[in-house]
Amino acid sequence: MSDAPRPAESSLVPLLAVVVPVRNEAENIAPLVDEISAALAGLPHEIIYVDDGSTDGTAAALAGTARRAPALRVLRHAASCGQSAAIVTGVRAARAAWIATLDGDGQNDPADIPALWDFVRAEPENDRLLAAGWRVNRRDTQIKRLSSRFANRLRARLLGDATPDTGCGLKLFPRALFLELPPFDHMHRYLPALVLRAGGRVVSRPVNHRPRLRGTSNYGTLDRALVGISDLMGVMWLQRRWKRPQLLPPGAPQA
Repeated sequence: MSDAPRPAESSLVPLLAVVVPVRNEAENIAPLVDEISAALAGLPHEIIYVDDGSTDGTAAALAGTARRAPALRVLRHAASCGQSAAIVTGVRAARAAWIATLDGDGQNDPADIPALWDFVRAEPENDRLLAAGWRVNRRDTQIKRLSSRFANRLRARLLGDATPDTGCGLKLFPRALFLELPPFDHMHRYLPALVLRAGGRVVSRPVNHRPRLRGTSNYGTLDRALVGISDLMGVMWLQRRWKRPQLLPPGAPQA
């Protein structure tokens, strides 16, 4: 399916794009799109689903849902490239200046997006602000909760990102800010550290979290932990190898 905007949409530029990366989430497509549409009714928006090489009925579910959801645009990767690559594809394709991301498994609650939107719009100098969701009451298995808690504490200690829950898929940020960040596999888990490295601000906001009702997770606890070690080392390297220039105002005296 083409990602070109439909004629009815082209005259109204959306203020917010909701980017949803999915892989093998056929059962969750229609319910989540309906929830996003209901949550953002009255706000000019677009919904961008990026199918990251699904092998189930996700493509068919997206095509069927798009016929009745005018805000939905669908992009498909020929082969799976990972969640971060899907997010990058969606952000690059977005027409809106602001981006909200959601996991495609239905555990993030789209009803939280309007509150995040109101928050960032009220903040001064919000062009470099990332609002990160914070799943205060996790609805996952105990092993997932414990491993995530350990990983968050280790990451915060080593990266200094002061973010209690970087794994939450619900985030809201300016598109232009995201496009400044270096893209790499699993970058979506390190957005707070990358935004701070780029001179931005990060604020965590409590959001709802729900149990998975349909489908199965694409991630395992052990494989995520092993990959996370190399990712963490890589982000630490990025932090050490960059100093953000501070521009002096015109006419400032020479040091």
